[in-house]
Amino acid sequence: MNNLSQIIQQYKADTESVYNTWFIDNDQRLKAFRTILRGVIQVVEDIKNKTFPNDFKGSSLEFVLSCIAEQKQIFVGVAHPFYWKPKLRIPDIYENQNNKIAFGQFLENCINAKSEEQVVKEIVKLDELKIKGLGPAVASILYFLHPTWFPPFNTAILNGFNFLFKDKKKLGSWSEYLKIRETVVETNNKHKTDLSNDLGAIAGLCFEIGTQKMLIGNDEYLSEVERTKFEKNILKRQKEIQEEKQEENLHNEMQYHLLKIGASLGYDVTPASNDKSKSFGGQSFSFISLSKFPELPCDKETQNTIKLIDVLWFKKGTNTIIGAFEVEKSTSIYSGILRLSDLYFSISNGKEVFYIIIPNSREKDVIQQLNRPVIKNSKMLIKYILFSELRENCDAICKFGTDLSIMEKIAKSI
Repeated sequence: MNNLSQIIQQYKADTESVYNTWFIDNDQRLKAFRTILRGVIQVVEDIKNKTFPNDFKGSSLEFVLSCIAEQKQIFVGVAHPFYWKPKLRIPDIYENQNNKIAFGQFLENCINAKSEEQVVKEIVKLDELKIKGLGPAVASILYFLHPTWFPPFNTAILNGFNFLFKDKKKLGSWSEYLKIRETVVETNNKHKTDLSNDLGAIAGLCFEIGTQKMLIGNDEYLSEVERTKFEKNILKRQKEIQEEKQEENLHNEMQYHLLKIGASLGYDVTPASNDKSKSFGGQSFSFISLSKFPELPCDKETQNTIKLIDVLWFKKGTNTIIGAFEVEKSTSIYSGILRLSDLYFSISNGKEVFYIIIPNSREKDVIQQLNRPVIKNSKMLIKYILFSELRENCDAICKFGTDLSIMEKIAKSI
């Protein structure tokens, strides 16, 4: 397209586009890749061990899709194609054991693939099995495994693609998805200096166009109905962004309280590795945190995941973790639980205490998730603290607390 460079610049210049609010400088997006990989590995293990259930609800696959759905905006509704629809018997990967195994092998082979051609071959093999209801919605999982090879895929992205490239591709077909991917990759290669190696950038462009939150060219040819719809979408997007900024401020506040308490109790403290530059109330996290993260007795990849936990407390002068805290906002608690799980299953000595810090409105949700069999059976004890309790008691805990046990005064368990 002759004017695609201009469209890309328009997309990047819009401070409220998904490029600027989701793709660029988004810590939660970057954290998601390792977390989702860990979740997909668990899906494969559950299928191998015959512990994967015959329903989406409560499965490790639901865990993965919920983590992806946390990426809001571009991934809203990503889990819907995987819901078990008993009347239609789709997607047929829950009751049919052969299909379940084939899906597990597909995911494992994609995880281990060394080239995009290998993954394409796996897609073709999967497509040949004609598993009812299992289509290219899986591509959104592939994106988080190989973001430079495969773009995410949903209705909004497809609509934007068709509008941008004057095409008529359809949902539900792997062959159609592979054709879309070819065009997307080829286009991305031509405009890589303006976009990114990560195909999330160009997918975000398609999403903006497909949801009619970005208008290509002049709007003078819009009908009154189209103009009204466009303006409503813009207002909706502005509201979502304002809410996300408020949530981010709350997140920073809770991290600060935890860092402050940990330091006052005599522990070495650190926020997530990509949060050190943050601050709250004029207090920089870096001024009360360890200057260097302690080396942990685990592989580098696992350590990198543990370093993304929102707040860690260490026994003074050691690499012994005393407490681990994940601060959750209005999104689900899945990704935080997965990061705590990485810590628990890799270096836990059984003495650490794990906490989820949640808004008061999410108490029912956290109880439901911590009651999941996959959590309860792990023997990993995760307690939770409400935002209001942490905020109201921070100074008192700093004044009267002597060690981690003081947190029991405001923590709850199921």
